[in-house]
Amino acid sequence: MVKNHRLKWLAIPLASSIAVALAGCTQQELRGYLPGEPGVTNHTDRITGLWVTSWIVLLGVGAITWGLLIWAMVVYRRRKGQTGMPVQLKYNLPIEVFFTAVPLILILGFFAFTARDEAIIEQRYENPDVTIQAFGKQWAWDFNYTNDNVYYSGIQVQPDTSPDAPQGSIDPASIPTLYLPVGKTVEIQLQARDVIHSFWVIDFLYKKDMIPGKTNYMSFTPEREGTYKGKCAELCGEFHSQMLFQVKVVSQGEYDAYIQSLRDKGFEGQLGTEYNRNLGQANIVAESAKK
Repeated sequence: MVKNHRLKWLAIPLASSIAVALAGCTQQELRGYLPGEPGVTNHTDRITGLWVTSWIVLLGVGAITWGLLIWAMVVYRRRKGQTGMPVQLKYNLPIEVFFTAVPLILILGFFAFTARDEAIIEQRYENPDVTIQAFGKQWAWDFNYTNDNVYYSGIQVQPDTSPDAPQGSIDPASIPTLYLPVGKTVEIQLQARDVIHSFWVIDFLYKKDMIPGKTNYMSFTPEREGTYKGKCAELCGEFHSQMLFQVKVVSQGEYDAYIQSLRDKGFEGQLGTEYNRNLGQANIVAESAKK
């Protein structure tokens, strides 16, 4: 009775501490410390759910494993006066089935949920509202707004030379910017002009490689207006760290005004593969082979 009474008084503060800790979780902690906010695109909450659920399951497995280890060390420790080896057990079929079946179930479960979510995220829209052709190049970005037949050609980010700018800061006006209308289905066609790059919008929680000679696709719907940082996520040369861009998700009216501003600047038409560095090398090789 005394032992049960002590356990009761131990359980109350422990349960209270756990409740307070969970209630005090910030939004960032509840999202598994992933960047951004909920609902940035139609995929971010799904990715967050998969991430957080995986960590909860793994932490549960870890807690059970640590608990069993500590329990075995305490219960089966060598007592004072004991000598020799304890009784050895082997070929315990239930235990062997348990530690084989549980990891297998976990692996199959993680695979199934990941494959399900990846299939949804990778599904292309049949008729997207906006189609963007994005080229990665050392060390900047080109964007074709295919539906409107205008383009934006970016340059490598430049240092901020204003007198009060901190050392090493970047001129915001030099950052290549991709505009997208909120609430519209978007497909981005990803290509590279020279080496392998990777298109990564951090708050979108997704990135995809840009491989020379191959087109990859990203399909999503931006659902929250804002400015989101992007960068190349594949080491691509000396100035890889400066291969930055940003995505501005704006209202339809702001998007239309931006498209018109590109048209007013004379940026009509589409940038093509004729600027690909590898294409020029391929032509040189082909000409050499003819001689």
